[in-house]
Amino acid sequence: MRLKTVIRQLCNFKGFIITGCRICKQEKGIFTFEARKGSRGICSGCGKKFPSYDRLPVRFFEFIPFWGLKCFFEYSMRRVNCSSCGIKVEKVPWGDGKNNITIHFRWFLADWAKLLSWKTVAERYRTCWDTVRRAVEFAVSYGLEHRSPDGVDAIGVDEIQWKKGHKYLTVVYQLNGSARRLLWVGRDRTIKSFNSFFDEMEKAQNGFCHGIRFLCSDMWKAYIKVAAKRLPGVIHILDRFHIMQKFSKAIDKIRAEEARKLRKEGTPPVLKHSRWCFLKRPSNLTDKERFKLKDLLKMNIGVIRAYLLKEQFQLFWEYKSPPWARKFLDTWCDKANRSRLQPMKDISMMLQRHRDLILNWFKAKKQYNSGIVEGLNYKINTMVRKAFGYRSYEVIETALYHQLGDLPEPQFEHQFW
Repeated sequence: MRLKTVIRQLCNFKGFIITGCRICKQEKGIFTFEARKGSRGICSGCGKKFPSYDRLPVRFFEFIPFWGLKCFFEYSMRRVNCSSCGIKVEKVPWGDGKNNITIHFRWFLADWAKLLSWKTVAERYRTCWDTVRRAVEFAVSYGLEHRSPDGVDAIGVDEIQWKKGHKYLTVVYQLNGSARRLLWVGRDRTIKSFNSFFDEMEKAQNGFCHGIRFLCSDMWKAYIKVAAKRLPGVIHILDRFHIMQKFSKAIDKIRAEEARKLRKEGTPPVLKHSRWCFLKRPSNLTDKERFKLKDLLKMNIGVIRAYLLKEQFQLFWEYKSPPWARKFLDTWCDKANRSRLQPMKDISMMLQRHRDLILNWFKAKKQYNSGIVEGLNYKINTMVRKAFGYRSYEVIETALYHQLGDLPEPQFEHQFW
C-alpha cells in the first residue's frame, strides 16, 4: 500500500486529492495536493463555499513523520470571492491560518507531550521545542474553549511552589464524580488570585458559585476569607492532612529541644535516631523502629507525652456524629492545654480557632478531603521535575491545563496515537 493511499484512507480530506508523492534529498517526503475538479473553496471567515478568485504561491504544511522521514503537504492555496467577507484565503481541512504545521501533527505532538518531556518529543519527531510548545498551546486553547464547568459541586484549592524565591501558584481542582481535574491556575496565593478564579468561572458560566456545595482547603487565611465571602452557604472543609502535618512539626520540635537538653546535661542520647519513630504511623514502623519506640514509651519525657496526645487525637477521625466529635475535640484540647508543652498548646489553640471548619468534615459525610488535592499536586511536582522546571508562568500554566485539565479533544477519522 502506498503512503498517499494511507493518508487518503485515514485522513479523508474531502474535496482534495493527492496527485503526487516524492522524497527529496533532504530526507523529506512531499505529498502534492490539488482541489477536486469543480469543487469550490470554503471561506475561512464564514465557512461557506464560494467560487475561486485566484491562487497563492505554493505552501508547505508539516505532517506526522513516517519512520523518521519528515513529511510535508504541498498545496497552492486558493482565494475565494465571498459575498459577505470579501476576498478570503480558503479554509483547508489540514491547516488553519498562517500556521505551517498541520492540525493532525499538532494534536499528535500534544498527545505525546502528556507522556514525555517536550524536549524529548521534539527530538523524537525531528522538530523543535517551540513547535511542541505551540502544539500544546493549541490543544489547551481548544480544550478550554470547549470544556463545560457543569456539574461542579465540590472543589479543592491549594498552592504549589513552582520556582525558587517563594513563587507560588494557586490551583483549584474539581473533586466530585469521576472528573477529578484542574479547573483553574493563577499567580501567587493571595486573596486577589483566588477571587480571580470565581470571577473567571462566573464569566464562563453564570451561577457557577451557587452550584458549589463543598470546598476543601488548608488553613491559609486568604482562602478562608474569600470562601466566606464568595461561597457563604458552602461546607468548607479543613482537611486531615494539613492538621496532622502540624502535629508532626510540633512533635519534631519538642524532640529536637529535648535532645539538645539531654546532650547539655550529659545524659545518654536516648533520643538519637528516634525521629521517625514519632513521625510515622505505628503500622508503617520497621521492626527496629517499633522496638525502639517501645523502649522510649517507658520514659516520662515531653516528646512521649506529645506523641501519646497525637495518637489519641487520631480517634477524632473515627467519629461519625459531629456533636460527639466536637465533644471529643474539646476534651482533647483541655488535655493539651494542661500538658505543659507549648507546641501542643499552640495546636490546641489552632484547633479551637478553626473548630467549625474542621467539624465540617463530618457534615460532608467524610466524602471529600484534600488528600485528593495532594495527590494531584504530586502529579504537578512530577511534571515539573520531568521538565527540569519552567522559566515562565505562561508555559507552566499551559502545561498544567494540558496534563491535569482533562480537556476535550476533537474526533478524527483515525487516531494517530
